[in-house]
Amino acid sequence: MARWVTLVPTWTTEAVADTTSLTDAKHHTIQGGSTTQVGELRRVYASGQAAASAPQIMVCGRSSQVATGTLTAARNAAVNPATAALAAPPLPHTGSATNKVQRSATLGMLIPIGFNAYGGIVNWQPGQDEIVSYLGNAASFGELSINCFTGTTAAAVMTEMTYETL
Repeated sequence: MARWVTLVPTWTTEAVADTTSLTDAKHHTIQGGSTTQVGELRRVYASGQAAASAPQIMVCGRSSQVATGTLTAARNAAVNPATAALAAPPLPHTGSATNKVQRSATLGMLIPIGFNAYGGIVNWQPGQDEIVSYLGNAASFGELSINCFTGTTAAAVMTEMTYETL
C-alpha cells in the first residue's frame, strides 16, 4: 500500500449540473490506473483564493462518464520517498482530450465540501467506517472528482486529495 498526494495549486470553479461535461481546468479528478486497481481517499482539502465573498457548492463524487484520451495531468507525488513506482499509477488530472468527465447524478455527491472561497477552507478526513474509494478506471466507480454544483460563484481555489492504492 502506498499513499499519494495530488494537488492543483489554483483553478477556477464553475457551476455545472449533474451529467454535464465538466470544462477542462475547472475540476480536480483522479482516475484508477487499471481496470482492477482499488484506491481509497484519505483526505480532501480545499482552500479559497478569492478576493471577495464567493460561495462554493463543491462536491467530491463519482463520474457517470470518465475522461478518455490524453489527460491533462495534475501534480502527484508519493508521500513516502521510498514508495515503489506503480506498474499502473492512478491518473490525477484536470482535463481530457476526448470524453470529458461528467458527475454522476446518483453517485456524484459523496463528500460535501461547500465553503466560502474568500479565505475559507475545508479539510475532510474519513472516519474508520467512512472510506470513499474508486475501483478500476471506468464509469461509474473508476473516477473521483472535485467539482462545483449549480449555484456556485466562480472563484480561484486550491484542492488536494490524499489517496492510497491497495
